[in-house]
Amino acid sequence: MTTAETTAKAHAQAKSQTPAPLRSPAAGTLRPRRTAPWQADPYTDALRTGRGPLFLRRSDGWLLPLEVERWCSEPDSADLTVLARCRGTVLDIGCGPGRLVAALAARGRPSLGIDISPAAVSHAVRAGGSALVRSVFDPLPREGGWHTALLMDGNIGIGGDPLALLSRLAGVVGTAGSLIVETAASGMDAELDERVRVRVDNGNGAPGEAFSWARVGARALIRHARATGWAPSEQWTAAGRRFVTLERPG
Repeated sequence: MTTAETTAKAHAQAKSQTPAPLRSPAAGTLRPRRTAPWQADPYTDALRTGRGPLFLRRSDGWLLPLEVERWCSEPDSADLTVLARCRGTVLDIGCGPGRLVAALAARGRPSLGIDISPAAVSHAVRAGGSALVRSVFDPLPREGGWHTALLMDGNIGIGGDPLALLSRLAGVVGTAGSLIVETAASGMDAELDERVRVRVDNGNGAPGEAFSWARVGARALIRHARATGWAPSEQWTAAGRRFVTLERPG
């Protein structure tokens, strides 16, 4: 089977198997933004095997390791601190293979994962979560009504523009709702505020297409949050990972 056939099959399987308890709104001014990087073979192959190596490669050769094994495993101790803070309905943005939406479903918490990778969404559904192949910049189910949204595993970097992403999510999360963001790790500069062009790379000379990404430390995130109408309410560190909860004014 060719790569294109495999991807098409995964996409179709995800659409057929994913529960749809929520109804999507009619398309508005937001334009769907389909991108290919997370649908490339290196990422799809890593999800299939449940292990790396997998990296984000910058144009100067710098590599950021991606924790595929952790993403494909059960929630770890740091993840559990996030799950404990989820309330109401939960939207996991860039859910990947779905460890968090599956855990939320097992707890009886209404939740939905979105990801642009059909392979990731198929994995999440098989794990027991509810997930859709969707970009955060597409129209989403229950816009303006989510109680909690998650940006885990560096997903504040989506689109390479944290201000644009946080502004977008202010229209996705309901009034008095919250956004839990995983920032750069605790040992890194809290002022880190980097915009880069990267490729998904398995280290074997087969990188995917270039796309925009960002890395943001906790203090930099809080500045961006305040500029887009969010208020920081809590910060904590668990297992070397740093998290910030942002709230929408009620």
